[in-house]
Amino acid sequence: MANNKKRPAQTPASSAKAPATPKASGRASQPAKANEKQQWYRSQHVYFIGGIVILTWLYLSVCLQNQFTNWDDPGYIKDNHIIKDLSMDGLKAIFTEPIMGNYHPITILTYALEYSKVRLDPWLYHFDSLLFHILVTVAVYVFVVVLTKRNIAGAICALLFGLHPMHVESIAWLAGRKDVVYGLFYMLALTTYVLYARAQNEKKWQWYGSTILLFVLALLSKPVAVSLPVTLLVIDYFEKRKLDVAMLLDKVPFFMLSILAGIKSVSDQKQFGALNSLDVTFNPLERIALGGYALCSYLWKAILPLKLSCYYEYPSKVGDSLPVYYFVFPAIVIVLAGVIYFLLRKNRVVIFGVLFFLVNIALLLQFIPVGGAIIADRYSYIPFLGLFFIPAYLISGFFEPGSKLAGYKNAAIGIIGVYCLFLGYLSREKCMTWYDSVSLWRDEIAEFPRTPNAYNNLGFNYFDMFNNTADLTEKKRYYDSSYYLLSKAIELQPKFVNPYVSLGELERSIGKFDEAKAHYYKAKSLNPKEPNLYLGLAIIYSISQKFDSAAYCFKTALTLKPFFPEAHSNYGNFLDMTGNADGAIAEYGTAIAQNPDGYAFYLNRGRAYMNRKKDLNQAMKDFNAAAEVNPTDGEIFYTRAMCFANSGNKAMAVQDLNKAISLGFRNIDPGFAESLKH
Repeated sequence: MANNKKRPAQTPASSAKAPATPKASGRASQPAKANEKQQWYRSQHVYFIGGIVILTWLYLSVCLQNQFTNWDDPGYIKDNHIIKDLSMDGLKAIFTEPIMGNYHPITILTYALEYSKVRLDPWLYHFDSLLFHILVTVAVYVFVVVLTKRNIAGAICALLFGLHPMHVESIAWLAGRKDVVYGLFYMLALTTYVLYARAQNEKKWQWYGSTILLFVLALLSKPVAVSLPVTLLVIDYFEKRKLDVAMLLDKVPFFMLSILAGIKSVSDQKQFGALNSLDVTFNPLERIALGGYALCSYLWKAILPLKLSCYYEYPSKVGDSLPVYYFVFPAIVIVLAGVIYFLLRKNRVVIFGVLFFLVNIALLLQFIPVGGAIIADRYSYIPFLGLFFIPAYLISGFFEPGSKLAGYKNAAIGIIGVYCLFLGYLSREKCMTWYDSVSLWRDEIAEFPRTPNAYNNLGFNYFDMFNNTADLTEKKRYYDSSYYLLSKAIELQPKFVNPYVSLGELERSIGKFDEAKAHYYKAKSLNPKEPNLYLGLAIIYSISQKFDSAAYCFKTALTLKPFFPEAHSNYGNFLDMTGNADGAIAEYGTAIAQNPDGYAFYLNRGRAYMNRKKDLNQAMKDFNAAAEVNPTDGEIFYTRAMCFANSGNKAMAVQDLNKAISLGFRNIDPGFAESLKH
C-alpha cells in the first residue's frame, strides 16, 4: 500500500520527465512529415498540370495561324449580326434568339466579346478556343484526381484528352466553340458533384448549389449537356452510394432542367430544318444499324484516330436498302456488351468508364437524325473521357504501394508517353488541315472523294476568290475550279440544292444570264423556299430591266429570309435604279444593321447620298466606314476620291485615286483622272 501511495507522487518528478523528450520529439516530427508529404503531393499537381498545359499548347498552338472557314463560321461569326451589338438590346438578342438551330447564348456571348475587341481578326477567336480547351483539359485532371485520389490517373487521362486528334475539330473549328465552352462547365459540375456526394458538413449544399449553377451554364453553352444527370448516376455507382430515395431526389432538379433544355433544343432544330434533313430516309431497323456503326466507329477512332474528317456522310442506299454489312455492327456491339458483362462486370473502373462513354455518346448516335453527318469528331469531346479513364486508372495502379505490377510502371509510362506523342503529332497535322476553307475541303476530298458537300463548299470558296480578285488570269483559274467542283457535287448528288444556286451565282457573275436562270430554276424545283435563288433571279431581272419580276423576287427572298443583308443591299440597288433614293438608303441601312462588316453596304449607301441626295458629308462617313472595314478594296478609295473632288478637296482626291490604283482598281473614268491633273 505504501508503494502504491508513493507512485502518484513520483510520477511528475521521475517517470513523466524521463520519456518527455522522445514523446515531444515524436509529436513534432509527425506533423512535419505530414506537411512535407502534403507539400510534395501539391507540388505534383503543379508539375502535372504545368506539363499538361505545355504539351497541349505546343502541339495545338499551330491553330492560332488559322483563318475562318466557310463552314458555319459565317453563320456564327462573320455574318452573325447578333454578336456585333453588346448593348442591352444586343445582349437580350443573344439570350433569346437561337443561332442556326442552336440555343447556346454563353457560347455566342464569347464571340460577341471577341468581336468587340478585334472585329473579324481570327487570331483572338482561335486563341480563346485553344484556351478553353486547355482549361477543360486541366478540369479533366482535377475531376479524375478528386474522383480517384490518384495523380497519375488524372495526368494520363488529361493528356489523352488534351492531345487526342478527335478533339481538334472542337478547337480549330471556330463554329465548334460550343464544345470547349460547355465542356468546361460540364467537367466542373462533375467535380463539384463528387465533393457534394462526399461532404459531411455545412459545405455539402454549397457544392450541390454550385453543381446546379454549373449545369445551367453548360446547358446555355450547348444543349448536349442534358446528359449530365445520368452521368451523375454513373458517378454514384463509382462512389458506391446507396441507391435510395435521397440519392434519386437530389437528381430531380437536374432531370427537370434537362427535360426543359431538351424540348427547346428539339424545337429549335426543327424550326431550323436540321431534323430529318436528309434526302434519304432510314427505317427504324436501319437506324439501329447506323447507330451500331457509329458506336463502333467512335470506339475504333478512340484507339487509332486515322482517316479523320470534318464531315462523315451517311451511306448511300443500294436500291432502297442499306448495304447489308451495316447490320453487322449492332451484332458487334452486342458481343462487346456481352464480354464486358460476363468478364468485367465486377470491375467498377471498367464499368464506370464504359457507362460514362455510353451515357454521353447515346444522344449523338443519330437515332434522331440531326444534320447530314452520321458521326462527327466533335461529338467525342466529353464522351471519350470515359474511355480514357480506364487505361489511366489501370496504369496508375502500378504506382500504388504494394502493387504486384510496380516493376512494369516505367514500361507502362513509356508506352503511354509514346502514344500521347503520337496523338499530339496527329493533332498538330489535323490543326493545319483547318487552316482555311481550301485546306479543309481538299483534305475532306482526299479522304472521302465522294462527298458532295466537300465539292460544293470548296467550289463556293473558289467562287468567292473569283469575286475578290482583279487579276484576269486568277479569275479564269478560280472560275474553272469553281465550275468543275460545283458540277462534281451535282454529279454525286443530283438533288443537292446548294451547288445549283452556286452555279447560278457563278454564271450570273460573268453575264451568262440564261445559264444562270436555268440553274436557279432547277434549284427552285428542288426547294422552292431557298431564298438565295430568288436573290439571284432578282439581280438578273434588275439588270435586264424586268422590274416587276425583279421586285417580286426581291420581296420573296426577303419574306423567306428577313435577316438577309445581301438581299437588302441589292434591293437597295434596285430601288436606287428605279428612282426611289429614300427607299434605297433605308434598305442599305437595314443591311448595315444586320451586318456591320459588309463594306459594300456602306459603299452603296454612300453613293446614294453622294449622287442622289447630294449629301457629301453623310456620303463621306459611309465611305470612311467602308474603308475601315476593308482597307484593301480599291473601289472604295476611287469612289471616295470622287466625293473629295465634289467637295473641292483635290489633294485628298488625288491621294485616294492613287491609293485605288495601287490596290489594283482599273475601272477608272479617264475624264475624272484627267480633271485632277489641272
